[in-house]
Amino acid sequence: MVIGKFRQVLLFSSLVCIVSLAAFGQSFRVQCPATTSIHPTVLPSGSPEPAFTGPVATTATYTPVAGGTPLTIPFINNGGAIKCQQVSGGDGYMTEADGNQTFMFAFGPLSGLGLIKQGLPGTVLAADFNVPYADGPNYLNGQPNPYYGTAGATANGGITDPAGIMNTGVMNGNIPAPLIAIDEDDELFLTLTNVGMIMRPDLFEQHTIHFHGYPNASAYYDGVPDASIAINIGGSFTYYYLAPDAGTYFWHCHITPPEHLQMGMVGQLYVRPRQNRVAAGTSLYSALQLQQTDLRTACPTAAVGQPNVDILCSAPLPAVNTGATQGLDKLSNPQKYAYNDGDGTTAYDIDVPIQIHGFDPNFHFVGMTFNPEGFADMKDKYFLLNGRSYPDTVNTTGNWQSGFSSPQTSSIYTEDSDGQSRPSQPLNTLITLKQGQKALLRISDLDVTEYQTLASMGIPMKIVGYNAKLLRDQAGNNLYYTTNSITLAGGESLDAILDSTGVAPGTYFLYTPQLDHLSNDAENFGGLMTEVVVTN
Repeated sequence: MVIGKFRQVLLFSSLVCIVSLAAFGQSFRVQCPATTSIHPTVLPSGSPEPAFTGPVATTATYTPVAGGTPLTIPFINNGGAIKCQQVSGGDGYMTEADGNQTFMFAFGPLSGLGLIKQGLPGTVLAADFNVPYADGPNYLNGQPNPYYGTAGATANGGITDPAGIMNTGVMNGNIPAPLIAIDEDDELFLTLTNVGMIMRPDLFEQHTIHFHGYPNASAYYDGVPDASIAINIGGSFTYYYLAPDAGTYFWHCHITPPEHLQMGMVGQLYVRPRQNRVAAGTSLYSALQLQQTDLRTACPTAAVGQPNVDILCSAPLPAVNTGATQGLDKLSNPQKYAYNDGDGTTAYDIDVPIQIHGFDPNFHFVGMTFNPEGFADMKDKYFLLNGRSYPDTVNTTGNWQSGFSSPQTSSIYTEDSDGQSRPSQPLNTLITLKQGQKALLRISDLDVTEYQTLASMGIPMKIVGYNAKLLRDQAGNNLYYTTNSITLAGGESLDAILDSTGVAPGTYFLYTPQLDHLSNDAENFGGLMTEVVVTN
């Protein structure tokens, strides 16, 4: 076992050496390799996620120095793919439900723009990312136009030329930050480019990306500047992650976190389980048994005859083999699961990412000026679901700038100081279910000053995961519970399933019973509330 882990570490170290080149020189370098030692096959655009058939022992050849002796490194392959995404670190504005415009330090999208405009994750295959934006109709007034074309390479490629990066990235902050979604065993290459803050040219702010809750983070890619590096203005850095255990995580800047989180530099990330990639008709219990033969995901428990129980393992076998097999959801698509459960109990139909956030408008106003910020006096007065207060949480029509060719978008636009209107809040929180469908609420909270509570009226929530870990004890007993309300502190996440089976058609509400959080700056109407619509 020790030798096997050493080999994996050696292979990982070789990748670190390659990816880290972007850190030195601090220039606009964007990395998205088509192949790596772990994933040597090029996946064309539109390829489905490779099926999970169990760990496969294989080897990779690596030459550490040009002309040197090649090294053959054995490792375990579980499938997966290479995924890439690119974001900017800078500033921008957002619009609240009462019309107030607020300045932010924020991350913005530099790839996957066609997906992000629809409120979807901007993470794409390397084949899609590496098709750059072209001249002509893909540009509008010097800016790459995220509303040109349809979903695919024309709309989702990475913006790699320096002029395009700056023209797109400046004043283009989003709240929450661009959504990221990957599958277990994927390699994620996530490039952050620091474009500077136009409204505060006196600040030479560095930025990083911290993958919050990542269970086996390399310090080099953890985003904590004391232990890794920070990205200066005019520089890029590509973070590398071998996708960890399934669950709901989030990511944020780790430079002076109380300030940058309060100012809006936070977004959500979720990891889909291997169980989604099991072939139709395959026993889910058997598929989870296969995972026990891989050291990276093995879960030694008494249930599988191994006395050395690992209390940190993420997917113990269920206590009872229910005979569940991989099938189809209500719309005849491959069934999705929140976790590798082995018994089908975390099955759902619709992903609903919900980022809870709150902010103090006075702190943001001071952050836009040249005055010192009062951290001790920080008090949230706006409360947000995916960057919006009610009723904007259910707004699916949005608006768009004249000249864009998109027929519709759910993005809220904000006019910036240069007179341009830019999408700042692309993700609504309206939940629409056909009767009998299940929605997975991926709820995360990175509020700086407040605890946050959400209650579901009429449709109880089944809690199946907490802080990106399946609620199951090491004997395999499910510890799920059903509730009408949940409370989270900053830095916590939770996975809840809303089941509309037997629920009468109509409109229901997901809202906070903390009445002062149902407001916009102490005014009535707003805050943490959205709607759940059940149809026939």
